Amino acid sequence: MSGWHLEYSIDVDRETRIVYEKIFGVWRVSTAQNFVKDYEVEVATLIKKPWVRLCDLTNWKTSYPEVIDIIGEHLVWCKKHKMVWSVNIINNPVTYGQLQRMFDKGGTREISKTFRTRTEAEHFLREQGFGLRPSTTPWG
Repeated sequence: MSGWHLEYSIDVDRETRIVYEKIFGVWRVSTAQNFVKDYEVEVATLIKKPWVRLCDLTNWKTSYPEVIDIIGEHLVWCKKHKMVWSVNIINNPVTYGQLQRMFDKGGTREISKTFRTRTEAEHFLREQGFGLRPSTTPWG
């Protein structure tokens, strides 16, 4: 199943236990709230065993300040429901700072990694024992 909106996409690979996310544009409170609701539905079949998120943030522009708390709480939920790695591809210094504050709010800094390229992020996940899809991923 795949969730896609103008501001984000969520694609769950049940076989590899990887949630592929792609974030776009400027996030408002309503965007973050919708994302959280959609996310919990999309990953419901994964949360009994360890899983990871691979998030492409290269098209994310910024977020309203309140979004930091909403996504921070979302990361608390993810960790509570067996997320073992939050792997993020990011190249914008403004959003990098916001992302770090989200990790702090969510208590996930120790399981959150950031990379500048998809290749680096995928290499990290392979080193952790996660198999990735062939190059036909949602952003491949």
